[in-house]
Amino acid sequence: MAIFHVPDMSCGHCKASITATLNTNGADALSFDMEARTVSVTGIDTKTVITLLDQIGFPATVA
Repeated sequence: MAIFHVPDMSCGHCKASITATLNTNGADALSFDMEARTVSVTGIDTKTVITLLDQIGFPATVA
């Protein structure tokens, strides 16, 4: 599992977009902390997660 800081994630719509993208690309499990603006991801390598989130407008860094 890797944890990513996604500073532009602020609402349910953001969460839905991120969920759809990562699930479509092989995520096994996702966990969100909206207050901390982090996403925990299993099943996809770190570089791929960062690339996918950047492509949908949510730049992320490893937390």
